[in-house]
This record gives sequence, structure tokens and C-alpha cells, in this order.
Amino acid sequence: MNIAANPVVEADQTVYLKDYQKPSFLVDSIDLDIRVYDDHTIVDATLNIKRQTAGDLVLLGRDLELKSIRLNGDLLTEAEYQLDAEQLVLSNVPDQATIQTQVVIHPESNTMLEGLYQAGDLFVTQNEPEGFRKITFYPDRPDVLSVFTTRVEADKKYPVLLANGNLLETGEAGEGRHYALWQDPTKKPSYLFACVIGDLAVLRDRYVTSEGRDVALEIYAIEKDIPKCHIAMEALKHSMRWDEEHYGRAYDLDNYMIVAVSQFNMGAMENKGLNIFNTSCVLADEEYTTDAAIMRVQSVIAHEYFHNWTGNRITCRDWFQLCLKEGLTVFRDQSFSEDLQSAAVQRIDDVAVLKSHQFPEDAGPLSHPPRPDHFVEINNFYTATVYEKGAEINRMMSTLLGQEKYRQGTDEYFRRHDGQAVTVEDWVAALSAGSGVDLSAFLNWYNQPGTPKLEAKGEYDAATQTYRLSLKQSLKAHPKYPNLKAVPIPVALALFNANTGEQYTLRSADLFVNNVKDGVYLFDQDRATIEFTGVTEQPVVSLLRNFSAPVNLDFDYSNDELAFLIQHETNGFNQWQATQTLLERILLEDHSAQAYIQALKNTLPELVQRDPLLASRLLDVPAEGYLGSRIDQNYQPEVVQSKRNALLDTFAREMGTFWKETYQALDPDLQNEFSQAMGERALKNIALSYMARQGDADAFTWAEEQYQTTLNMSERLGALKVLLWNDAPQAKACIDDFYNRFNDEALALDQWFMLQAAHPKANAQTIQYLTSHPDYDLGTPNRIRAVSGGLNSHPVNTWSFGVQHFIELARYLDEKNPIVGSRMLQVLSRWYTLAEPQRSTVQQQLLDLKAQVKSKNVAETLNSMLSI
Repeated sequence: MNIAANPVVEADQTVYLKDYQKPSFLVDSIDLDIRVYDDHTIVDATLNIKRQTAGDLVLLGRDLELKSIRLNGDLLTEAEYQLDAEQLVLSNVPDQATIQTQVVIHPESNTMLEGLYQAGDLFVTQNEPEGFRKITFYPDRPDVLSVFTTRVEADKKYPVLLANGNLLETGEAGEGRHYALWQDPTKKPSYLFACVIGDLAVLRDRYVTSEGRDVALEIYAIEKDIPKCHIAMEALKHSMRWDEEHYGRAYDLDNYMIVAVSQFNMGAMENKGLNIFNTSCVLADEEYTTDAAIMRVQSVIAHEYFHNWTGNRITCRDWFQLCLKEGLTVFRDQSFSEDLQSAAVQRIDDVAVLKSHQFPEDAGPLSHPPRPDHFVEINNFYTATVYEKGAEINRMMSTLLGQEKYRQGTDEYFRRHDGQAVTVEDWVAALSAGSGVDLSAFLNWYNQPGTPKLEAKGEYDAATQTYRLSLKQSLKAHPKYPNLKAVPIPVALALFNANTGEQYTLRSADLFVNNVKDGVYLFDQDRATIEFTGVTEQPVVSLLRNFSAPVNLDFDYSNDELAFLIQHETNGFNQWQATQTLLERILLEDHSAQAYIQALKNTLPELVQRDPLLASRLLDVPAEGYLGSRIDQNYQPEVVQSKRNALLDTFAREMGTFWKETYQALDPDLQNEFSQAMGERALKNIALSYMARQGDADAFTWAEEQYQTTLNMSERLGALKVLLWNDAPQAKACIDDFYNRFNDEALALDQWFMLQAAHPKANAQTIQYLTSHPDYDLGTPNRIRAVSGGLNSHPVNTWSFGVQHFIELARYLDEKNPIVGSRMLQVLSRWYTLAEPQRSTVQQQLLDLKAQVKSKNVAETLNSMLSI
């Protein structure tokens, strides 16, 4: 028998949450035998199934060549089953049965990087969300959990044979081949299955859990990258200890493996006991990767490890519940990262990502709830809304509960649902029951799109020494969600004496905790008023401290009040938020920059000494892309760029000798704390860029010296950026030197591509040069993102010659790798805000593309983008 499933995708069909039904059959256990050859792979699967509800047995499969199928040992004929491009259906299956299939697949030609695919000399899997169906026929859905036993066989030129769980045996397979047999004792859904076949080196360590389990830790990478795995290994052990201390969760297997892969669509994948990582999220070394990349490695290592409980041990009932595992785990990894650097800076960085990616998503045609109620292609919903906004919902509930009650709630969640596939409702119910606080109103956050607008007005009565704060919430109407409801908004706040700068002790019957300096008020109605007594003089109010809710705040601060908060605010995040609010006014409403500049002159000298990392963030000027996302019509990127450049020029000039003095005073090499050194390096690079903007004669000389003498990638790239983006005489020699130094280091070479693509004066010829370079590889998502991400850092370039780049990229990837193609296309999602005639020109380009694409991924994204 040789039946090939037709790979042509049928007409797109929308899947709805309301239509969820339990699978007819569960799989008690599955035995896999995967035999890899150079030009094909044979997969034998034995499924022991048990009926759960009435109905046919539906086994999902895509791009599989079916060789045989047996039911309880009997070979079936073609007349005894139905086979199409997406599934294999058997009727009249007994309530308990054994199904055996043999299929042939072709990982060597799999360019979509899902299922089992070849990446260079490595065979690797990526199965979330629907990749397993490209390996074998199976009920490939997250609510089918099974015990996996996996035999992996390959030529001995691939000495490493890995799969989930514990290694049972290895042996010879004849003809120069060998095998390994693995079993994962924990039931899991198919999306968590993984195997890796290749020639890799390994870094080994051990960790003893709080329960006394001695766990073997292994990180696999190519030989030359092993020295770059030590930071990841330390982060893994730190994560294991952190999860024990903060959530009471210990690891449950005898080994924990991580594999670094260069060709990978995602950042990393939490497959049970065998995490597969993009190299950018596991390799870290100060000489080869930036400080930001090192922080990201530690965060992603933690994120995937934390998934062992929030995602693996307790998984999603269906893919609509994706934010259940991702939102909670992002919140957990953000909390972990607050221990690695300044907690205020971590919060600033997290909110900066939220505001630059999720807020525009919420405001545009790709808006959707954190828990969507329908989709065409689930890969399109791995979004900032699901991840970052999902994390904010969990943060709000944690804020309201406090540390002790939140821990009681999570303990109850793990107690109730270990080993189950559950929903958002299950999570909120367990958290409520364990804490004793009803959190059901937070389901409104999960179930509706849009960023709430929080309007606040303050009124001070000197005679009664009373301050009244009136609150109103609203949501922009959405055509697909007509019945939007009020959401619970935790409003963390403080009051400062406008004359002395001292913080008041808050007295109000409405606060969760009375008579404190920092209070939290739960605003869960359309309108409310909170009254503070004992306010002896006119106050300045600080709202949404630490960004206590993901909302757009509308409060009529004067510029002087914002400048006051920059200088007197005791919450580092709100200090930064005040700078951002003031800068938006300067850049979008043509306010004077003097209040901002004077506030920083008064604040920075002391802060540079105390917390250089926070000081570097106070110097953040909103990026052109973020500013563009704040403009809903008649957007002209060149106008925004011109205003921003004018502000930077003014700031460079007005701060006088501060930049040069700061640069000379800082020495990151003398700092023992990584966070402190990271802050000093960031400040040095900022100071150098402002010196260059001033026209300081020393700027390029010092930049070249920094580039040549440092052993730190953050300092090297900072100096190179100053030289390259200012067209310094030394730029050509240094950019060529960078290539010669690092052309064998893929992650460093990504920076070489990105820095040139991000040049403010880049043009179509620049991008053509980079995409035609021998080291540019359309099969490696990291390299694609390096050029495209660099280009998109300047919207003037994106919306002129860049549109054609993204259109052509989406057209190509539509066939080769539609997951990445869809995400690249989303860069153009706010086309409708452009001024004419650019708006109509881009619209026509998107319409032309729509007529050509075939994948569900790209088609769904285009349909949403054009529905505006």
C-alpha cells in the first residue's frame, strides 16, 4: 500500500471556541519508532486507544505518505478508512483498540521548520502547535495526553539520539546504524514531543531538587559553542531553585536537556525534559553577545523551565487557551528576571515591549482578546496580546492578592489540575478558591480585545485637606465584540507634596491597605471616586505605579508636574513613565523640551552614581515606530523622524559637557555586579552617541578606541553604531573588521546585518546588498529577522522602499515558511494610518499580494489587515 495524502490545503475554515468537543478517543500510550535516512524517514507508531465519547476515530496528519495501517493487528484496506490532506478517519472502532501505522516523511526537504525537519546536519522537531501531525497520524490536540516511548535510529555519523524522558537503552542497529530508546513517564500532549538527531557536543552539570532528586543537566550545541553555554546553565539552576522557593515546584524527571538550534522559528520550546532553543536564546558570552542578549537568554531559559509546571504538567485544553500557559509563564519569567537586575528597570523593559508591540496590536486590525474565540491558523495567535497582555492579567491578580494569598491560589491550581488539560476558567477558579478572593471578573480581560482607557481627574480642597480622584474607564467599540464590559483595574497610586517632594501617607476607606504610602484601589466600575483625607497641601498624584494595569492613562498632568515626578518619584518605573509622557507631548504635541531637560539635569548626576541602569532608561527617547503607533490618521513618518532628530540635537547641546564627563567617569570593568556594569556600558554608549551628535571632535576617536580595545559586545556594537550611523571616516574599516572577526559566529554576524539595515540613511540598495550577501540565508529565521528588524527600526525606510521588501519576503515565505512570512507581514499592519497618497499605494500592494498567497497563515493575516 502506498497512499499519499494530498498536501493541497482546502479552503480556509474558521475554528470557533464555542464549537469545542471532547475527542472521541484518548491515547493511553504511544510507541514511536523513528528511522532517519538521508533521503527519507520512516515512522512507525503504535497507539493504544480508549473511547471517551461516541464518534469516529480521527487521526490528524499532514504531508504524510501512508504505507500501512492496522487495527488490532489486522491490515486495513483503502475501503476501510477515509484519507485526505488533513486526517485519517476510521469508523466502527472498538472502545479499546491498538492502531499501528507506518508513514514516510521527508525532513530533509521540510523548509517550514515544523514537525521533524533537517537544520544543517541536525534533525530536530518543532511540534507546537500542530507540528506532530507532520510526523505521524495522531489525535494531535492538547487535550489528548499520553505516555510516549520513543525509539530513534540513525546512521552513526549522528552520534546524538535524543527524545523526551528517561533513556532506557542504546544499541547497534546494523549497517553502521544505532538506536536509542526513551520513555517519558509523564503523560503529555503531542505538541510536547521532541527528538533530536545529530552530531553535538554537550555541557553537563547536576542539580539536586528540594525533594532530593539528583537531576542530570545537559546543554547540547556544536563544539565551538559549548563555552557560550555556561551562562545558560547557571540560569537553569537558578530557575530550578527560584521555582522551588516562590511556587513550591520541584523538577520531576532524572534529566533535563536543552539543545541549541540555529534554524528555529521560535525563541525556544518547552518540550518535556528536552527543550529545543533557538541559538539566540541559549548562547551567551560577553565577547559575542550583548548585555540585552544575555538578559534574554536568562529570561528564556527560565521561561521554558517554568513551563514544566505551567504548560506541561498542567496544559491547555485547546489552543484557544494558549494565554493560560504563556501569559502565566511570561509573568513568572518576568518576576524571575527582576532578581537579575534592577527590578524597576526590568519592569520598564517589560512595559516598553508591551507598549511598542501589544498596544498597537490592540489598536489595529489584528486586535483580538488574550483568549481568542476564533481563528483560521493558530500559529497567527502567538502574539504580544497572548503573551505580554496575558502576563499583565496575571500580574494584576497577583497585585490584588498579595504574595501570601497568591501563593495559596497557585498551590490550589497545582493541586487541582496536575496532569490535566484545562481552561482559563479553571485557572481563575483555582486562584480564587485558594486565595479566598473572587477573581472571576478578570475573565473580562481574557475575553475581549482592546486597551482600556482610564480617565482620571483630581480635585484638591484645601479647606478640608481632602483630595478627590475621579476615575472613568472606557473601551473603543469593536465590530466583532459589541458587548464590551468594564474590567477590574488595580490602580496603584501615591501622593506627593508638591512643595516639599515628600510622599504622603494615604488615608482612604477605599484602599486595599489603609494608612500606607503606596496604595492600591480596585476600580471595577464604569465610574468611581476615591477620597483621601489628611492631605495638608496641594499634592501631585502618581498613578498606575509600576504599571499596575495595562491601560492608556488620561490624566491632565502639567509639564511641571511631570518634571516634578521625574525628580521626586520613588518608584523607578513611574519616574521613567513621567519622562515618556513628557517626551510624547514634546514630539507629538510640539510642547517645549525645557521642563524635560531641566528635570534630567537635576536628576541624572546622582542617579548615574546610584543606579546607572535606571539612569540609562531615563534617557530613553520613544522610538519612531512607537510614536507612529500613537498616530491614527494622516501619519507622516518623515515628520515624526524630523521632530525626534531635532529633540535629540537639542538634548545633546543643552546637556553640554555632561556627556563627555560621564563617558570619562564610567568604568564598567570595575563593577562586580552585572546589572551595575550593564548600566555603565549603556550610559557610555548613550554619552558617546550624544557627543557625536554635538559634533565633539573626540567622539569618533573615542568610539574607534572603544571598538578596538573592548572585549564586550555591548561596548563594541555601541561604538560601531556611533561610527557607522554618523558616517565617520573610521566606519568602513570598523564594519569590515567586525565581519572579519565574527563571520564564523552566527549571532554576532546577525548584528552585522542588523546594524547596517538599521542605518537611518539606509536605502533600497543597502537592503539589496545585505539580502544578496553570501551569508544571508532565507532558511534561517534569525538572519531574516536581523535584516527586516533593522530595516523596520526606522519607519521612514519601512514605508518607502521597505514595503516592497516585506511584500516580497511574505510572498516567498508564504510557500517556504508561512509562520515567519505571516509575522514579517504584520510589520505593515498599520498601513491605514498613513497619509495619502502613501496609504492607497500600500493598500494596493497588499491587495495584489492577497491574490497571490496560498497559506492559511499569510492569508488570514492579510484578511485581517485589509478589513480595517
